Amino acid sequence: MSGPVFVVGAGPGIGASVARRFAREGHPVGLVARTRTRLDAIADDLRGAGHRATAATGDITDPGDVARALGELTSALGTPEVVCFSPLPDIGLIRPVLETTAEDVRDALALTVVGATAVVQAVLPGMLDRGSGTLLFTTGGAAVRPGPERAVSAVAYAGLVSYLGLLAQTLPQRGIHVGRVTVVGAVGPGLTHEPDDVAEHLWSQHASRTETVSVLT
Repeated sequence: MSGPVFVVGAGPGIGASVARRFAREGHPVGLVARTRTRLDAIADDLRGAGHRATAATGDITDPGDVARALGELTSALGTPEVVCFSPLPDIGLIRPVLETTAEDVRDALALTVVGATAVVQAVLPGMLDRGSGTLLFTTGGAAVRPGPERAVSAVAYAGLVSYLGLLAQTLPQRGIHVGRVTVVGAVGPGLTHEPDDVAEHLWSQHASRTETVSVLT
């Protein structure tokens, strides 16, 4: 049987699609998000389709809390084979650069760079002990097309991309694949990008273990 996939920042869009895509390949699914009702809806959908799914609430901006949630999933499902970090950005923080405050930047970094680092630190020891694993991440278009009208996105994704680049330089020789999908444009049913299409790219990165960066325009 395939090992567990943990979806961190599991929402009704990309997160739910990633969970379904990996579940179809036999991966038990662990879900992390702040909202219990949202988690239960995704988990119930997976179970209804005959898949194994477990959910744990956790605040991605709080390293201790997300580590606790991931620990709960590990206790229930085992060390993850795959972790997908795909939290929804806080659109309330997105404003022009001259209107962006220090608090806005702090909060955006907490959700992206700090959150991603906390997740990696929580799951990496088990992956390294096993000698294999996949870490997958999504970013918005500001990672490749930064602009002054979306300042916090540009700053936060620049930091996240730098962190992921460092992981990609370090982890493959220890059996850990690092992949990223950047989505330029709106994601949702009938919008520029379908969540299932994004999930398919993430699955492909895990399955092939060769492609490390995809940009969907």
